[in-house]
Amino acid sequence: MKNFARAKPIIEVRDLHKEYPLGEETVVALGQINLEICRGEICCIFGTSGSGKSTLLNMLAGMEKPTSGEVRIGGVPVSRLSEEQLAAFRQRHLGFVFQAYNLLPGLTAAENVAMPLLFRGVPPAQRDAAARQMLRRVGLAHRMDHYPSQMSGGQQQRAGIARAFLARPDVVFADEPTGNLDSRTTVEVMEMICSFSRDFHQTIVLVSHDPEMASYADRIVTLIDGTITSDRLTHRRDSR
Repeated sequence: MKNFARAKPIIEVRDLHKEYPLGEETVVALGQINLEICRGEICCIFGTSGSGKSTLLNMLAGMEKPTSGEVRIGGVPVSRLSEEQLAAFRQRHLGFVFQAYNLLPGLTAAENVAMPLLFRGVPPAQRDAAARQMLRRVGLAHRMDHYPSQMSGGQQQRAGIARAFLARPDVVFADEPTGNLDSRTTVEVMEMICSFSRDFHQTIVLVSHDPEMASYADRIVTLIDGTITSDRLTHRRDSR
């Protein structure tokens, strides 16, 4: 059993507030969010459409600036970094799994997966070997040199997962990663994400509106109207 309660938080959110102007009105997307996520934890940010979960994910990943408050990852105040600093930080410490896969159509599966190592300046032969090893692990040994258009949705998402975990980032953000997949492929993809989290001791922040997908998390943080209404542990946490 993993004792997350004593683990040092890798993500710290303090008094996070986000609002948007809408005509003459102001829409509050997030209201005074306080949250800590431990290293190695799989945390699901759960809520219906419009609850603020995607906005919170964007704040955590530094893709949007808060109106007030702060986000720290590994002690680094990502909410205060410049765009150049953020880009460098993401390349070193963060991974992303997207609902729409976001593979580059002109690159093969191996070339897409190798992208994080390209940004780190890893030599071509070394990054290609690492990408192919990851593709074998996610069951795509027969698709390494195929382009996204030659792959099914499930295969593209497997490649996306291989890309997200290739460089062993500290945190992987997964935004509705199974939203375009059938139920059987959803199970395969979620088990894969959980396996990587366990093996590499990586933190996963999963955004979803699906209770079935949330059940894979160690912890479920529920948002309603931009406010945390529930923060509970799951049975999976006790079994890790």
